[in-house]
Amino acid sequence: MNSYFKTLTDQLEAERKADETAFNQLTAGSSAAQRRTSGITWYPIAIRDTEPTRGDYLSVEVERTTHKELSHQFRFGGAVALFSNHDEKDRVNGTITHIGGDRMKITLLTEELPDWTRDGKLGIDLLFDAYSYDEMRNALKQAGKTESKLIKVLIGEQQPTYSTIIPSKQAIHLNASQQAAVNQILNAEDFAIVHGPPGTGKTTTMVAAIQALIANGEPQLLVVAPSNTAVDLLSEKLTESGLNVLRIGNPVRVSERLQKLTLDSRIAEHPQAKEIKKLKKQASEFKNMAHKYKRSFGKAERDQRKALFDEAHRIVRDADKIETFISEDVISKAQVITATLVGADHYTIKHLRYNTVIMDEAGQALEPAAWIPILNAKRLIMAGDHQQLPPTIKSQNSALTTTLMEKCVMLHPEAVTLLETQYRMNTAIMGFPSLKFYENKLIADPKVANWLLFEGDKPFTFIDTAGAGYEEQTEGTSTSNPEEAAFIVRHIEAMNYNNASIAVIAPYSGQVTQLKKLLAGTQVEVNTVDGFQGQERDVIYISLTRSNDNGTIGFLSDYRRMNVAMTRAKKKLIMVGDTATLAQTPFYAELIAYTESIGGYESVWNY
Repeated sequence: MNSYFKTLTDQLEAERKADETAFNQLTAGSSAAQRRTSGITWYPIAIRDTEPTRGDYLSVEVERTTHKELSHQFRFGGAVALFSNHDEKDRVNGTITHIGGDRMKITLLTEELPDWTRDGKLGIDLLFDAYSYDEMRNALKQAGKTESKLIKVLIGEQQPTYSTIIPSKQAIHLNASQQAAVNQILNAEDFAIVHGPPGTGKTTTMVAAIQALIANGEPQLLVVAPSNTAVDLLSEKLTESGLNVLRIGNPVRVSERLQKLTLDSRIAEHPQAKEIKKLKKQASEFKNMAHKYKRSFGKAERDQRKALFDEAHRIVRDADKIETFISEDVISKAQVITATLVGADHYTIKHLRYNTVIMDEAGQALEPAAWIPILNAKRLIMAGDHQQLPPTIKSQNSALTTTLMEKCVMLHPEAVTLLETQYRMNTAIMGFPSLKFYENKLIADPKVANWLLFEGDKPFTFIDTAGAGYEEQTEGTSTSNPEEAAFIVRHIEAMNYNNASIAVIAPYSGQVTQLKKLLAGTQVEVNTVDGFQGQERDVIYISLTRSNDNGTIGFLSDYRRMNVAMTRAKKKLIMVGDTATLAQTPFYAELIAYTESIGGYESVWNY
């Protein structure tokens, strides 16, 4: 196996161990109620429907009947177990095939509901996701054995090449750098990168590029992204542009429009779908007749029960054949197939090969997962921003925080087109991120360059709390600063923002908790940096939280997170922090100097 992929496999194994350890610590010896609070259990649940499904398994629809306000971690494709509180041995495993609101469908690895489902209360536990890790490991193994030019380009053994097709004519709705990105994609023989900083219209550019590729004769494209949310957003935009999009997997945002894009929905609309329904109903009836024979019976009853089950299985296999035929028909007609990175290996599409695979939000893609769709591509187009949030990693000091996109930007700068015009922020808010992260190349579109909340307002202020005695506190594993939180709330109240949208971002969950308590009942949204990725507000406050004598800034030293936090603001950005602590780090010393240079530095003593 190529040493590049051997190293990646070792890093993935370390990540898997760390993830599994963390998951086991969350679940070991905990009650159903504790697991429910952690978001990894629905309990109690009611079974609403069952039907036989492919492979002699059983599809079960369940609904959580209480505690519906609790957030949870259940996702399409997740491994789960149905359990009863009657006896801890009463468990049967399965996979989530659909989730929406307070209902989910699960394919259980059994052909009939166990008798114990009629005793006690039932629940659903989330299990450790070994499946994704297995898929990633298999992809790395295969990539290490595959001799394709694309793979050699991506690991730096060859250079990407470009043809000189006449560029597509300027699209009216694209600016110069967006059009340059579309042309680069059309001319790339194996690889191109679209680098889209915040607010630069990356999604608009990618939709235009996909339309141009199809107009140029591509029969079918695969579009992938690391998260379901990113896949859903792009699926929706591509559909709005008039393309025939097929969403593999289950949309998380359960809008009617998105549901219509799924394979299940397309199969259900197919003229032959009625036949499948009829056959599944027949199979269910045969299984129900078989269940009437209790466990203690003689040979004749046993034979009769077996005959009924055999007939049910034969009918299900017939239904499967029709479903496979319809599924292949639907898939072959789609111009664009969309899925998550791991979803690209779904059994319905894993055999397909594509001339072009497009990977959106590639700056957040865990590299081993990125190789799953790449194996099916002749050409790869990455879009994203490696200066924003990296993938979430469980193992300490893992090299997996460096994405394949980031490596390729270093290896092949000629493959990168930077989108330069941003449509979100006042120039003063844009200035520092542009300087530190984007080689000072960003330009604010005239519509937003000078916009303010009101005449004479300052778009970017840094309020210095040095010397005010606002001390940080450690709570468990997180940090908070109660006085800083109280000051921010007083500032918001004094400003009288009228109808502006406002949010407060804090890098520490402890500070988020403090602020949420103080701002409960207001329209102000409070969250961590990660919770705000991809969003924007008129006014953003950033509570920097850290205040200590030795200049320790911990989490704040991940400057990409600060880039994300700052670039959420449209018309006004207010950062609150202790310069005595922060200015010991060059990045924050430069940030404070920048605010002084634009007349945005203030002290808490001014208030």
